[in-house]
Amino acid sequence: MYTLLQLLLAHILADFFLQNKKMVNAKRGKGARRWAALAGHSLLHAITAYVLVGEWHSWQIPAVLFSTHFVIDSGKSRIGRDSLGIFLKDQCLHLMVVVGLWLWLMPGNLRESLSLVTDMLPSNCLPIVVAYALMLRPTAILLALILKRWQLGNMTAGSLPEAGKWIGYLERMMTLTFVLTGHIEGVGFLLAAKSVFRFGDLKEAKDIKTTEYVMIGTMWSFAIAIAAGLLVS
Repeated sequence: MYTLLQLLLAHILADFFLQNKKMVNAKRGKGARRWAALAGHSLLHAITAYVLVGEWHSWQIPAVLFSTHFVIDSGKSRIGRDSLGIFLKDQCLHLMVVVGLWLWLMPGNLRESLSLVTDMLPSNCLPIVVAYALMLRPTAILLALILKRWQLGNMTAGSLPEAGKWIGYLERMMTLTFVLTGHIEGVGFLLAAKSVFRFGDLKEAKDIKTTEYVMIGTMWSFAIAIAAGLLVS
C-alpha cells in the first residue's frame, strides 16, 4: 500500500506542482516543440516516481510511466481545450496506470495485492500528505472546470491578483485540518467567518449571479475538503 501512495504522490507532484503553464502551452503547440514538451513532462513523471519509490532495481517504474504518460498526454494535447470531462478522463487514465503498475510490482497474486488496500496503518502519514497535496492545485483546477459554465467575465475587477486562488487554498487546508483533528465544528466557524468577510462584496453585487457563483465555489470547496478528510481519518 505504501508503494501505491508513493506513486500517487509522485503523480500529483509532477502533474500539478512541477508542471507550469508554459509546459502546458508547449504541449499544445506544433512540431518539435510539442514533442519535446511531451517528452520532458513524461520524463519528469518517470524520474519523480522513481526517486520517491526508491526501488532502484525496478526499472519498470520509469519505463511504464514515461511511455504511458507520453501517449495519454499526446492524445489530450491534440484536443486543445479544457473541460471537466477531459480533465477527469485524463486523470482516470493516469490513475489506472499507477494502480496497474503497483499491482504488477507487488509480490504475490492479485487477490493478495488488492487486500493490502485495507491494511493502511493509522500511524502512516503518507495518506495525509496526499490529501493535503490534493487540496491545492488539483482541487483548484477541478473547481475551475466545474465553475467554467458560470464564468463571470468582470467579477474579479478591483480584487487582489490571484486572491481567490489563495483563499481557496487556505480554506481547504484549514477544513481538512479541522476534519483530521476531529474538530468538525471549526468548519462551521470557517464558513461563518468567510460569509462575514464576503458580505460586503455580495451585498453590493448588482447581479444575483455573482452571489450564486461564489456560493457554488465555496460549497464545492468545503465538500471536497471534508470528503478528503473523512476518507483519510
